[in-house]
Amino acid sequence: MFDGWNQATLHKAAIDAGYKKTDVIRVLPHGAESAVDAFLKLSDDAMVEALSHYHLDTMKIRERITLAVKLRIEVHTQHREAMRRTIAFLTLPHYAWLSMRALYRTVDSIWYAIGDNSTDFNFYTKRMTLAGVYTSTLLCWLDDKSPGHEQTWHFLDRRIADVMTIEKLKQKVRGLFRHVA
Repeated sequence: MFDGWNQATLHKAAIDAGYKKTDVIRVLPHGAESAVDAFLKLSDDAMVEALSHYHLDTMKIRERITLAVKLRIEVHTQHREAMRRTIAFLTLPHYAWLSMRALYRTVDSIWYAIGDNSTDFNFYTKRMTLAGVYTSTLLCWLDDKSPGHEQTWHFLDRRIADVMTIEKLKQKVRGLFRHVA
């Protein structure tokens, strides 16, 4: 059972790992804040590593995004309570900056890992859109008790379909304006 992101938990973890509880301050100088940031960074790194085992170049963008979000969430299969506590921690107002930085790092890691190299306005809209998809899917996963998290993956498929519908609509509108100009 995960006891939350606090100094007592960090001290206990240090002792359990064979260190002195005072060693925590050297490794995690900002205590729980540093621990949460490290936990989320390691999760992003694990997702990128897992993605490297797939032939992404043979997949459609929709499939790559779906796979990346799924892998990023599945990193926490054994740490579900830690993820739940992480979200609670990040909702505290004084950690808003950490929350935004970590979310940006996650969606940016996903886009780069699947081969996106855009530098125009799409760079920002892709990340903002994916932030919504990822966050809502993660929250769905936390409450999903279905076998294999089937409900979450159906939810993710619907969110991706919604985004694709918006993209198709944007293309139609652009096409209309080309004829008008």
